[in-house]
Amino acid sequence: MNNETISPGAAAAVIQPAGDLVAATLPALRSTMRDMVESGTRHLTVDLAAVNAVDSAGIGLLISAHNTLKKADGELRVIHASADILELFRTMRIHQHFSVSGN
Repeated sequence: MNNETISPGAAAAVIQPAGDLVAATLPALRSTMRDMVESGTRHLTVDLAAVNAVDSAGIGLLISAHNTLKKADGELRVIHASADILELFRTMRIHQHFSVSGN
């Protein structure tokens, strides 16, 4: 899985996964996000413009990232979620924990 990362190591950064957030593709994204937080990123935006599907493992990764960032006085935001993903997040009440916006 390829990830486009913008301004890594900065206090604020954007990461754009190149494909779906499903169990088979998450190890690389998890590693990238962990490296960003360890290098000082406290405000992480995940741009889902290229993502068509999110499974339970993908939701787990986002919740884990939110919890890690919150402990470091940071925040997680999700932007450009498709209508289907946005509906999934609202159904699961993910939007009550961190900011989620659609296209």
